Amino acid sequence: MTPRQAEASLTPAQAFDALYEFCAPALVRQTYLLTGRRESARAAVERAFELAWQRWPEVARDRDPAGWVRAVAYECALSPWHRFRLLRRPDPPPADSADRALLHALLTLPPAYRRTLLLYDGVGLDLPETAAETEASTPAAARRVTHARAAVAARIPELADCDLLHRRLAELASTDRLEAAGPKAVRSVGELRARRWTRAAIALTASVVGATALTLRTAPTHYEKPPGPAQAVRGVPPRAALGPLSAQELTLRNKLGQETAKGPERVVPVPR
Repeated sequence: MTPRQAEASLTPAQAFDALYEFCAPALVRQTYLLTGRRESARAAVERAFELAWQRWPEVARDRDPAGWVRAVAYECALSPWHRFRLLRRPDPPPADSADRALLHALLTLPPAYRRTLLLYDGVGLDLPETAAETEASTPAAARRVTHARAAVAARIPELADCDLLHRRLAELASTDRLEAAGPKAVRSVGELRARRWTRAAIALTASVVGATALTLRTAPTHYEKPPGPAQAVRGVPPRAALGPLSAQELTLRNKLGQETAKGPERVVPVPR
């Protein structure tokens, strides 16, 4: 049976577990060089494999599944949100002074330069592969490697030798025995998160549909013309001031005053 046939005979869970056991230990050690924090490195690698399991049909057909997971793990490790979420006390530095100096020199590099140097001189990718994984052009990746090497050599002069730098990066990555969780646990967490995201998406869709239905029910069904601007009323005679009363009007006023006071026309309540 060829390796391709053996791979095809595996179930998705078995294929994922095989990839995890092959890549995860080394990937955690590499990610530690990016962050300088053991817990951040483990969390980034586990998160990358959780996403790989959620998208396993896509990852399984990729020409380089290990590279897919490595790219996602590096992105997670260098993400500001990931670093903020795992912000704790700094990890104890390596015991060896040379390892401490090299790790400090790496962490002082900009994240993009640190990642490019680790892929090229640490992992051993060639320049086009490094450029593709960092989403940069080949000349840009070459400039990053050159500047990163110069920055490290300025702090540690003996590492100006590229072969020695490659060996020291491999040794530094292997100093701490860093391990991630088991593949079954990672698959379980990935499935749980996928279910939560699915439920959240369903709830959001239901709320949008409900709001749309309420809007359609309460919205007006015909056009109502807005009231026009106010206009002055015309044709009303102007208000005239009262003048002096005539003799006839004065006589009538006096008569009304006398009769309403004592005349029989006045209605007076009569007690019983």
